[in-house]
Order: sequence, then C-alpha cells, then structure tokens
Amino acid sequence: MNSGIRLFLSGLIIAAIALGGFFACKKIKTHETPAPLQQSLDSVFTSVFRLPDAPGAVVMIAKNDSLIYKRSFGMAALDKALKMTDSTLLNICSISKQFSAVALIKLEEWERLSLDDSVKKYFPQYKSKIFSKITLSNLLSHTSGLPDNRPYTEDDWKVYSKIHQSCFNNISDFCHYCPWQESCAFYENLDTLKFEPGTAYDYQNPTYQLVLPIVEIVTGKNFDLWMKENIFMPAGMTETYYVQQGRIIPRMAHAYRLADSTRHTNAYISENGRWEEFDYGEANYFTTKADGGIYTSARDFLKWQHALFSGKIISEEALYQAIQPHITTDIPDTGYGYGFFIEEKPEMPRKIFHTGDNGAFCTYAATIPEKGINYIIFANRNDWNREATVAATDSVLRANRIL
Repeated sequence: MNSGIRLFLSGLIIAAIALGGFFACKKIKTHETPAPLQQSLDSVFTSVFRLPDAPGAVVMIAKNDSLIYKRSFGMAALDKALKMTDSTLLNICSISKQFSAVALIKLEEWERLSLDDSVKKYFPQYKSKIFSKITLSNLLSHTSGLPDNRPYTEDDWKVYSKIHQSCFNNISDFCHYCPWQESCAFYENLDTLKFEPGTAYDYQNPTYQLVLPIVEIVTGKNFDLWMKENIFMPAGMTETYYVQQGRIIPRMAHAYRLADSTRHTNAYISENGRWEEFDYGEANYFTTKADGGIYTSARDFLKWQHALFSGKIISEEALYQAIQPHITTDIPDTGYGYGFFIEEKPEMPRKIFHTGDNGAFCTYAATIPEKGINYIIFANRNDWNREATVAATDSVLRANRIL
C-alpha cells in the first residue's frame, strides 16, 4: 500500500473516531427501542440466559448518544440472592488489558516513556539479553515472543520452587493468590524466546502484568491510584476497581461454573447443586491486575467506551495507533492492536473488540466507530457460546439497519 492511500485511509478512520466522539460528548440517553428490535434481541439473550434464578448477564447496546437496549438476566450472587443489574460490578477479565495499554499510550503522549523502549530499561533484574530486544510495543501487541512459564502443576512447582523464592508454600496458594511479582518471577532466569519479537502473535497474560510496575516506575505512584486519577476518573468511571485481597467491592458479582460431583472443592455450591462458585480463591491467576483484574459495572464501562472514542482519554491520533492491527491473529479476519482486537470482515464495518475469561466470568465488549455503536455483554457464567451469541447480535443489528 503506498503512503498516499495509507494516509487517506488513516484520515477516514480518524474521521470515524471523531464522529463517534461527537456523539460521545453528549449524555447517553435511554432510547425507546422499536418493538421488533427489542423482541429480536430478547430472543437472542433469553435463549442463552433463560433462568431467572441462575447466574446470568447484563447486556447494553448504545448507538451514538442513545442507549437502545439494556437488559439484565439472572443472578449476580447466588448466596446473597443478588440480582444482576447494570450497576452490578463484574470482573471484565482480559478486557482490562485495554486500560493498561491506554495507560502506557498516555504516558508516551506525556513524553514519560516511549513504546519503543526496551523491557530491559524497566527491568534490569531480568538477566538475559533477550529483554533488550523486546519493546513495550511488543508487550501490548502480544508479539514479544516471551513464553508463559508459570507453574501450574505439582511437578512445575517442584522445579520452580528450587529456582525462585516465593512467599507461598504450595502450588495451590501460588496459583490462587499470587500478585504480579510472583506471577512474573520466572522472567528473572528466562533466556529463550518462542520467536523473534515482532514476527508473530502469541496471546500472553504475564506480559501485560508488567504494565503495572512500569506505570509505578515512571510515575512514582501506586498503580491503582494512578489509574483512578488518570484513566477512570477522566472517563467518568466512579464504580471501577482492581481486584485485591481484602478490598470490598460493592454490588460485586460472583462467577459460577457448572458443578461437578467428581471435583473436590471448598467453593460455594448453589442449593440446587447445579452451580459452583469459581472466581477469587478458586481460579488460577485471578489476582493479577493489569492483565485482567478490573471489576466494573456495565454502565460504567459504557462511559469508558464513549470517553475513549471521544478523545477524552488519549488523542485521536494515539487512539488510531492503538486500534490498528499491528499483527495478524489466529482469529479469522482479525488483527491485534494495543489492547484491542480489530475485526475487518468483508462487507462489515470495522469492529474494535475484546473478549475476557477469568474464572467463570465470560465477557465481551465492542465498538463499531463507523456506526457509532458500543455494546457490552458481561456474564458471570462460562457455559454459553460467546461467539455464536455475538454473531446473532450482529445479525439482529444488521437486520434492523443499525449495523
């Protein structure tokens, strides 16, 4: 592609972002949904989340400054009989990565760092020269080539604990409660890459966990506090938190998987014996923050989508770089930018999205700038087909000339 065409396309995409921003600056209003659209969307989601006394989901769809669909299904917490609503706080899992990516992009705009900086610059304790070849850009685009060598089994733990000191005495506690320092400790003696940085795509969680210490090194502030002051608050997000031991999160949902009588667990099991709690304390590597630790409400996340695409958080030019496909992924017609998947299907408008899985939380969030659409599906159960549900949602939006 020659430079003239590239600049032309860049201008079109930035214009689409700016158009979305025009509407995002307005207060989001509830719009009376046409009956055919309401019924079609209800049909999609009630077929998936049909039982009112089971774990469920919250779904919100906005077009420009109008909320055209909002519905909650099922229960947020079975042990407390807490119903799901748009104010329920759920773990959004790997959708958290876009906040971390935007944090580094914002610091680059402020000239506090460069995405071309090497990882070695911030982690001199990592001995191998391989970290001099890996940039912050590689971390954000999943092109670092770093493997995930965290311990998962007893055999892994025996090898790991001989090399690394840990505050944990066993593999179970390590996997369930370790912070980023423990989760990323294997980098200290790592000396082999899976591939040369920038040459391939390999989705990784530990690489995103490194964003937390980078933010603290560069700013001199606690990560949670810096994110609140510089990312969440400018977006108008007042009910968004990072998971942390001992932290009380209001209106918090728990996540549930189908119970299995052959599985030995101390987790809460629903009275009907069907659902087993599966989140903090039960799921592996649940407590790290920058890669998947955000709890937020659907209504707060919708504020984020609008603020981000209106230029309130980072500039339109910086956002353009974040939502460019820096690498091709293993998902058809989809690339990865900085904290975002970019879907470019034939005869479909460009979609910026991310999925998330953490414990039994299963989430999806998408923005379609060209059409001014934002939509969210946050569920606290993992027994549903996310891809089929999203495809059905898109079909309904197309049939109703919204997408």
